Amino acid sequence: MLEKLQMAPPDPILGLTEAFRNDPRPHKINLSVGVYQDAQGDTPVLGVVKEAEQRLLATETDKSYLSINGLPEYGRHVRELLFGADHEILGARRSVTAQTPGGTGALRVAADFIRQKLQCQRIWVSRPTWVNHTSIFEAAGLRVDTYPYLDAAGTGLDFDALLAALQAIPAGDAVCFHASCHNPTGIDPTLEQWCQIAEVLRDRQILPLVDFAYQGFADGVAEDRAGLLQLAGICPELLICSSFSKNFGLYGERVGALTLVARAEEPAQIGLSHLKVCIRTNYSNPPKHGGAIVETILSDPELHARWLVDVQAMRDRIAGMRQLFVDTLRNHGVTRDFSFITRQHGMFSFCGITPEQVDMLRNDHGIYIVRNGRINVAGMTPANMDRLCESIRAVL
Repeated sequence: MLEKLQMAPPDPILGLTEAFRNDPRPHKINLSVGVYQDAQGDTPVLGVVKEAEQRLLATETDKSYLSINGLPEYGRHVRELLFGADHEILGARRSVTAQTPGGTGALRVAADFIRQKLQCQRIWVSRPTWVNHTSIFEAAGLRVDTYPYLDAAGTGLDFDALLAALQAIPAGDAVCFHASCHNPTGIDPTLEQWCQIAEVLRDRQILPLVDFAYQGFADGVAEDRAGLLQLAGICPELLICSSFSKNFGLYGERVGALTLVARAEEPAQIGLSHLKVCIRTNYSNPPKHGGAIVETILSDPELHARWLVDVQAMRDRIAGMRQLFVDTLRNHGVTRDFSFITRQHGMFSFCGITPEQVDMLRNDHGIYIVRNGRINVAGMTPANMDRLCESIRAVL
């Protein structure tokens, strides 16, 4: 049967990383994969992560399986990050959390739950969205449709079109949102816009699925939950997919979570029982080490405080690269206005470069960008900025 297969196409993002590694040019630049890099172009291990690991190595007594939904205290810490420790949702015990292998694992479990347990047939994603969203949802058997997001200029949110599209979605469908740092555009709704979105979802009985992969990379760990809190305050039910790859630097540990919010404690527990069924038939139970690192840091006030400082440093570096990118393009004689990039949030910018220009950057200049024009701002450094901007000037 294997003889019938033909070579599958490479992943549009991870395939670029493989091509980048095989590129012999010494001054190549990778702005494709969504990995944070410091000013030296390295992906650092946070000091608090190293300290947490040392504590775990000193106290760990076994390598047994975790329960299906993960470490006991992990879920509580995740929910406190999402909503704040004093939120009504936590007090009413109407939310539950399952530890998952990264945010991608959370999205797949959520998709299986939506399709198999809620009997939902369709989910809507923004146009554009993270390229893997569609593949994950379709693999779970969901039909995927899109709602408008970018305005005609490609630099802002077309909120009127977005809201009109939501108002036409049938009851019982699901809609995927990015809580902050929208991937790939870096453009987020305002607080008032989130409120209007939530009211439409509630009135039309649409289930929100919130992808929260970059908490802390826009305005702050607490500040970035503002849109989610608007949804949670208005919509009686929602699903939230968390990732700790970026804000803890735990890419290789695959640390994530799926949180379910229901109207009350009993339906939340019933929902958790069905999430466990979806997990058991997928990966059975989550990996232990990365989740234990997160639990150790969030349960210790001193480590928690140091982690917040680390997140701020990463956030500030990304914001600094946005400003330096815009300034350097101008200094290299680029007349197109790229100032909108400084108003975007998070690691990514949807910068308006055409697919043909992306190909020229890769082939002629050794600069790797996702073909839709998404740039990982965190891959920029003061050392590579002049060459990057001169190359962009050459292909515009």
